[in-house]
Amino acid sequence: MSLAFDEYGRPFIIVKEQGQKSRVKGLEAQKQNILAARAIARTLRSSLGPKGMDKMLQTGDGDVTITNDGATILEQMEVENQIGKLLVELSRSQDHEIGDGTTGVVVLAGSLLEQAEGLLDKGIHPLRIAEGYEMASKIAVKRLEEISDVFEYGVDDYEPLVKTCMTTLSSKMQVP
Repeated sequence: MSLAFDEYGRPFIIVKEQGQKSRVKGLEAQKQNILAARAIARTLRSSLGPKGMDKMLQTGDGDVTITNDGATILEQMEVENQIGKLLVELSRSQDHEIGDGTTGVVVLAGSLLEQAEGLLDKGIHPLRIAEGYEMASKIAVKRLEEISDVFEYGVDDYEPLVKTCMTTLSSKMQVP
């Protein structure tokens, strides 16, 4: 560590350890990013679903939050890895667009990246893996369209909507 001065005479510190660090590249960088994403997904996985476990989170100033909401957990986490930040942003956009599924999208993304790691180990190029995921997505959407049901409802017959709401919101209701 040494002291230097800028053009205005203000002192600043030069940290020599930074010069000794090397930038991680290629497959090793991809694996480190996948590892970070898997760690975040693994943290959220146990809070997924109606029987998900709560997490106790403590901020730097001592405030404690108990929740099993993925968006809240991710907001409280101090994520420094860029891929981790992307997962946090993925959760935010899911919450903003849909209002639900914040934990599920992060866990799914983590699982997909975990599977991609195995393919990378076999020497498959990342672009080929992405193309495979794109093809799988198209097949999944096609299958969902095949098995989906259409139900009729109207002003006088709103019972199907009530049943749908009860089913989808059952995990959000808390009985005192």
